[in-house]
Amino acid sequence: MKRMMKLVLASASPRRKELLAQIGITPFIEPSTIVEKVTSTVPEEVVLELSSQKAQDVAQHQEAGTIVIGADTVVALDGQILLKPVSHEDAYRMLSMLQGRNHQVYTGVTMVSCGQRENKVKSFVEKTEVTVYPMSEEEIKAYAFSEEPMDKAGAYGIQGNYAAFVKGITGDYNNVVGLPVGRVYQEMKWMLEQEGNND
Repeated sequence: MKRMMKLVLASASPRRKELLAQIGITPFIEPSTIVEKVTSTVPEEVVLELSSQKAQDVAQHQEAGTIVIGADTVVALDGQILLKPVSHEDAYRMLSMLQGRNHQVYTGVTMVSCGQRENKVKSFVEKTEVTVYPMSEEEIKAYAFSEEPMDKAGAYGIQGNYAAFVKGITGDYNNVVGLPVGRVYQEMKWMLEQEGNND
């Protein structure tokens, strides 16, 4: 990055914070408190809507020179969105659906560059294909009734014990963890270059 700026992550996700730290970015953490509204059932549109709502909400009270990052991740199987499980039984249901199959992970990212007069906004969606090995009844039950799936979309964490069942991925691994940091960095760099050209 050619100039220092304040970077705010509009999310309380420890995984997103860790991913940004991995590429040398230490964000301020300011989770959005907005009541999320979704008008679509299409995974790409849902994550874009939610990431935009989060970023715009937090950007409202930032000073100029701040970049706010909002993100939302969903798991989709046959176009159906699998959210975070509400119970271990719900986690069991999702994991039973995913085992032995391919599914998609979508992360929507919205970056708001706060200016003196107006904000500049950049949004994108990253998609990763994940293939899961067949799992036995015992394996599904053991994982579903552990604590690991409980705060994760699709009821699994690729960076945890579930790694034992991941056959392969096509796309960005970090996207499945919760944030496609490579693309975030590149898009942010582009935003700053555009602003520099307009100075």
